[in-house]
Amino acid sequence: MAVTKRIIPCVDVDIDDDGEPAVYTGVNFEDLKYTGDPVEMAREYNEAGADEFVCLDITASAEGRETMLGVVEDIADQVFIPLTVGGGIRTRGDIKETLRAGADKVSINTAAIQNPELVDEGAAAFGSQCIVISVDAKRRYNEEGEYYERVDGESCWFECTIKGGREGTGIDVVEWAREVESRGAGELFVNSIDADGTKNGYDIPLTHAVCENVSTPVIASSGCGSPEDAREVFAEAGADAALAASIFHFDEYTIREMKEYLDERGVPVRR
Repeated sequence: MAVTKRIIPCVDVDIDDDGEPAVYTGVNFEDLKYTGDPVEMAREYNEAGADEFVCLDITASAEGRETMLGVVEDIADQVFIPLTVGGGIRTRGDIKETLRAGADKVSINTAAIQNPELVDEGAAAFGSQCIVISVDAKRRYNEEGEYYERVDGESCWFECTIKGGREGTGIDVVEWAREVESRGAGELFVNSIDADGTKNGYDIPLTHAVCENVSTPVIASSGCGSPEDAREVFAEAGADAALAASIFHFDEYTIREMKEYLDERGVPVRR
């Protein structure tokens, strides 16, 4: 029996002008606009048939603050599907507190790059299934990478960035994916800064490059504008899950509609 592909809605959470948590949606990690309340949106997606739910505190790492654990607790009370939480997780203690607040998995980016041993420590202490390594990738058209893909007739590699895409690292995404897999990461969350919010489709070359070089499950993120985009990233890039935000947040498609579209085209999904 074929392994089913997962459809995962995601909310990017920040603190609004009144000091309250709020969901924001943007393009290329910029021009963020208010979208809704994270707890209410989590409840709605749980009822809508999402396979999992992802909540990312998008400024915690850049601002050097902790993840909003109160929000995690409130969301965990509303969802009965796997919950992944990311943003501001820097230590083994942070992982423990986030899981204790109700998360099933933690997504780590900046801290893992700055301290790769955190991946080993987290996997050993809490199990690989809890450790999701998030990668915010940016296309680079120079000779400084390790793994290259053809994009619009040109050869490019993908650089890991940190602090919400604000800083480059010089680290090749594929090389990093292979390393964190060897350290015990249970899943890879691959975001494309170039595709983020564009609704022009997932970054197929990026996702393909990672999927071809690791056996760890890969969640494709950024750029989904239609159910066909999800079908494409499954069929052409080999992703295990498709994450989407805007098309669900603004009621362009429902999760049920996406799953029906995929099922009709032979993609195994949970109905």
